[in-house]
Amino acid sequence: MNEHYLLLWLEGPLQSWGHDSRFGRRDTLPFPTMSGVCGLLCAALGAGGEQRELLASLTQGEWYVRALARHDLPPSAPLRDFHMVGSGYDESDPWQLLLIPKTNEGKKPVGGGTKMTYRYYLQDQAFAVIVALEETLAKRLAGVLADPVWTLSLGRKSCAPTELIGQGVYADRQQALAHCDALMQEKNRHLHFEVICGAAPENGEVLTLNDVPLQFGTDKRYRDRQVTLVYA
Repeated sequence: MNEHYLLLWLEGPLQSWGHDSRFGRRDTLPFPTMSGVCGLLCAALGAGGEQRELLASLTQGEWYVRALARHDLPPSAPLRDFHMVGSGYDESDPWQLLLIPKTNEGKKPVGGGTKMTYRYYLQDQAFAVIVALEETLAKRLAGVLADPVWTLSLGRKSCAPTELIGQGVYADRQQALAHCDALMQEKNRHLHFEVICGAAPENGEVLTLNDVPLQFGTDKRYRDRQVTLVYA
């Protein structure tokens, strides 16, 4: 495979990259998940449904992430957002009734339909993501990131990017890293930590993530991978 390297720049006031969330508590990892970035790329392409072949092409090569902190401010703590879900609906209206949370058996829960949820967001973060892809696919993605079919977001739909996500395609990893370094200097940011594919316990913290997408759509499927967090 003639590999090229697609550079993505993910920056915005809020980002949220859920990994092992439940209904009442929607956590975020401190860096973008592979599944979340693949979802972003599928949105740029306008690719809905299962997309098994496309996901296999996106996930088979090397992935590398840099978390970039600001020089003038320390990293912010995650923001916790409180939600009341299922309140204010008219049960006599069939359409509104569908929006009220139910039990697994489809019945009204004890104590009414209103549920409390907490959602967590990263604040004022920037990440560089380098993905090794077949040349044609990498260049196609670079094109659609400049003119996406569907709206792009940083994890959740409420998290809008404030910088162009697609930052070019490069013939080798070093060229992509050089452009990343130039962007870091321009934006007054420095390396906070990096996420490397595979287990390297002698270098940092090893995590096992179930975030490699095999299939999207109504029946989403994932497999595990290991990554190593290496702090600067």
